[in-house]
Amino acid sequence: MRALYSLALWIAQPFLRRKLAKRSVDEPGYGVAVEERFGRYTSAPVSGQELIVWVHAVSLGETRTAALLIAGLRERLPGMRLLLTHGTATGRAEGTTLLKTGDMQVWQPWDTPGAVQRFLTHFKPSLCILMETEVWPNLVALSQQNGVPLVLANARMSEKSRRQAARLGWLSRPAMAALSAVWAQTEADADRLRQLGATVQGVFGNLKFDAAPDAAKLATGRAWRARTASPVALFTSSREGEEIVWLKALRDSTPFRASAQAQQAQGTTNSIAVGVQWMVVPRHPQRFEAVAALIEQQGFTVSRRRNWQDGPPVVDPLNTIWLGDSLGEIPMYYGLSDVALLGGSFEPLGGQNLIEAAACGCPVIMGPNTFNFLQAAELAQAAGAAIRVADLSEAVAKTGDLLGNPTDQATMTLAALGLSRTHRGALEKTVTAVTVLLDQQGVHGL
Repeated sequence: MRALYSLALWIAQPFLRRKLAKRSVDEPGYGVAVEERFGRYTSAPVSGQELIVWVHAVSLGETRTAALLIAGLRERLPGMRLLLTHGTATGRAEGTTLLKTGDMQVWQPWDTPGAVQRFLTHFKPSLCILMETEVWPNLVALSQQNGVPLVLANARMSEKSRRQAARLGWLSRPAMAALSAVWAQTEADADRLRQLGATVQGVFGNLKFDAAPDAAKLATGRAWRARTASPVALFTSSREGEEIVWLKALRDSTPFRASAQAQQAQGTTNSIAVGVQWMVVPRHPQRFEAVAALIEQQGFTVSRRRNWQDGPPVVDPLNTIWLGDSLGEIPMYYGLSDVALLGGSFEPLGGQNLIEAAACGCPVIMGPNTFNFLQAAELAQAAGAAIRVADLSEAVAKTGDLLGNPTDQATMTLAALGLSRTHRGALEKTVTAVTVLLDQQGVHGL
């Protein structure tokens, strides 16, 4: 059955090339080193006498989490050489910041036997750490055949993903069973992974709790907030389909309608009204332009981060929306904000990571769909660091209520900071488990 799967992927290669070419128009990163995806490299092959720790972090979020683990492993294994792979352009761009002299970074090989074998022959990894969810049948099978231990770290598995994988059990079960180790985030994740055939060696918690936000960026955001008259609400990591519903909810909200009526009566559109200053940071950078256009189509003015000099300008908060069209500044945006709406949770997309918001002391309002980060969402809600609502209209209304009550907002801020401190520890457990496994396997290069 894996042979049929491999044949299908081999046939699909021209379509992958076409997809990459099309996507590279909007995201040039997808046009970089395309042949690497098919196991063809311009660098010299690795000798095989070094400790090569291969970390696969498919996208931006996984790469940021991998940064913690990589730093911990460098301390414990000072002689290691990092091999970093990705599947998305944003992940690869973020990954470049993690490289040191001698490290290597390439695309994840397309999961055909030929591409994977060429990758393994060229780089000769000592160990592979797959971050969170990425388990590919040929990657696992050929790594096992080549004597490369594969582990799934910070592993998570939603019920939706489990059902999807179970329908392809002839592929997923052998791949899961062949993993050398699985370290799950929660007991629920561990149970779902076991149902798919994985042997779970530990439940370590979520590595993201061990992340410390960039102190300088957080301080910048807080300094800008101190100069802003209005309370600031952030729609963080918004996804396609959510922004239009949110913008319409803003237009229908009482503060906006009252301001519009007052300005119409005064015959002006330039008065500065007292209200919540909204900001949106789209999850995917290729959508910055589309979201800017959408905001203007709904009758709002856009103030873009890329045009700010020393912080956001003074604007009418009820008529102007800030657009966070930059990369790597999320701690700054959280520092600037008094509350954040959680993108991806208002459509059936599973939600985005709310742990970073908590670490920055930013309370969260989330929608009904948080299955990708279920435990973190439940912990945040139980701790009083997050509020769950039914939809974006309720989220906008709840934002106004919260920001109109400084005592409640301050209580949630303290709860968010406490949540982050309470659940640390997964990093130390994971680093220790990796080093123990390397020792047990007698991996070369130690």
